[in-house]
Amino acid sequence: MLQQIMVFIILILSLSLFINGKIRYDLVALMALIGVTLIGVIIPDEAFLGFGHPAVVTVVAVLVISKGLLNAGVADFITKKIKGLSSRVSIQIGTLVALVILLSSFMNNVGALALLMPVALKIGKENNIRASVLLMPLSFGSLLGGLITLIGTPPNIIIATFRGQNGMDSFKMFDFAPVGVGIALVGGIFITLIGWRLLPKRKSITSKEELFDIEGYLTEVWVTTTSKVINQTLKGLGEITDADFNIVGLVRDGKKIPAPSSYEILHKNDILIVKASSNDIKKLINTAGLSLLGRNTNIKVSEEVLRSEEITLIEAVVRDDSLLNRKNAYDLNLRRQYGVNLIAVSRQGEELKGRLSCINFKAGDIVLLQVQENQLQQTMQTLGCLPLAERDIKLGDTKRSIESMIIFFIGILLTTFRILPVQIALSMSAIAIILVGALTIKEAYDSINWSIVILLGAMIPVGQALERSGGAETIAVQILRSANHLSARLILIVVMVLTLLLTNIINNAAAAVLMAPIALNISQGLGVSADPFLMAVAIGASSAYLTPIGHQSNTLVMGPGGYHFSDFWRMGLPLSIITVIVGLPLILLFWPL
Repeated sequence: MLQQIMVFIILILSLSLFINGKIRYDLVALMALIGVTLIGVIIPDEAFLGFGHPAVVTVVAVLVISKGLLNAGVADFITKKIKGLSSRVSIQIGTLVALVILLSSFMNNVGALALLMPVALKIGKENNIRASVLLMPLSFGSLLGGLITLIGTPPNIIIATFRGQNGMDSFKMFDFAPVGVGIALVGGIFITLIGWRLLPKRKSITSKEELFDIEGYLTEVWVTTTSKVINQTLKGLGEITDADFNIVGLVRDGKKIPAPSSYEILHKNDILIVKASSNDIKKLINTAGLSLLGRNTNIKVSEEVLRSEEITLIEAVVRDDSLLNRKNAYDLNLRRQYGVNLIAVSRQGEELKGRLSCINFKAGDIVLLQVQENQLQQTMQTLGCLPLAERDIKLGDTKRSIESMIIFFIGILLTTFRILPVQIALSMSAIAIILVGALTIKEAYDSINWSIVILLGAMIPVGQALERSGGAETIAVQILRSANHLSARLILIVVMVLTLLLTNIINNAAAAVLMAPIALNISQGLGVSADPFLMAVAIGASSAYLTPIGHQSNTLVMGPGGYHFSDFWRMGLPLSIITVIVGLPLILLFWPL
């Protein structure tokens, strides 16, 4: 009994930290794992077996396969087909939602969103449609698509393997489809015809010109013949003053040098393009003996000064697993360590002012960066940011695209007909896609969301601790006692709604891990089949429509869409109700009690 109480304390503390968000969810999960191990519910030799769990291996394989298909140009080819759509908003939204549902059924939800978000922004700009109208429907569509297949979302994989480890066969690839397709169809129609109309007509962002006042915060300073920094490096300039500034360009003899190196030596008559506040500009000028140039010079201060054939400007969203998240440019040493120049930061549609290098980034922030053109893709991967601008679409090698699709299709068939377990079949597919050259080993490793891997690997033993300690049974008994006057069907609704609410405040995978043993114990207490209860948990855990923190897709669209936290309720609440109303009859039809 003491162990059970301690498990509950650990879970309550973990849930509090998940909700608070100040400590990353993967670290919280590791803390919970260490906690249940220290109290003896999980023995030390079993503590890290979760990282070899079939669900974790399957998630990793799906991420690698998704990246391989993207590299091969499969998804890009599909995306190009939506160009030239009707200018009607409903048709635009319906097409984008249908496409993201299709893609996210077989690839990572965030990957599908990342592919289509720049396309949606471009369509919005060309047709004068606010980004806020397009992006939340796109995010919710990516969640709906995940309901359809075993590999569509981590909760489905977790529930399938949990079923297999409790004396039943694992759910197959398309066992989720009868329920998932129904919810996705009705939900997609709702979003297309009604849902987007419920969103506030708040200003949202479709371009960096609307988002950042670039010209308003660039200043020209002149290295005069009496300047103290002649023949010193730009690094040296930064060391002689406590002013917070960023050298984003240099003009020498009429030739522009965007994002000059920290080791660039200053010459007399150089003109520096500086991003800084007026107070910091004054400090810089006074300390270094520079001179402020007026607007009557022949240097046009605009974003064109910041570009060249080698240097580009890119606006990108900070992901929750980004290297930037909860850190600032100074701590990360962005310029010297990563060759990146931070120009501006926006949060919820407003450009942040103040000392740029000291701003702590948050997931969903939009950053404007100077990056080397030939390093753009690698830099975005390293930093964990999602570009907002649609880059030139590369269709890839046709042969490689066909090979990748065939490999993926074979993997699907092997697991659908139970020839091989899903983790083995998809791991083989991932390896084969690497071997045919669709992606490199480095790209394969970079494609893996390690924070999700850590979360899953740690939370699976925590879920086992809840079951072993009798905690899951205790919760199930309390639910049954509280609802002893309800039928099994109504208790099924309770389980689904509880899971749906939980997944909106913690990660969806964690919600599935915690609710699966409780659902199983409830079904056993009622003396009915566990399948409808497990399916209800799978659907509920993947329905994070109420908050921007329940799923990465929602977090990513918050900044570009200019959304507030409460905006997600407007369309998310009716969509959640639709999920329950449509999902439960389908569960009972295909998975009877």
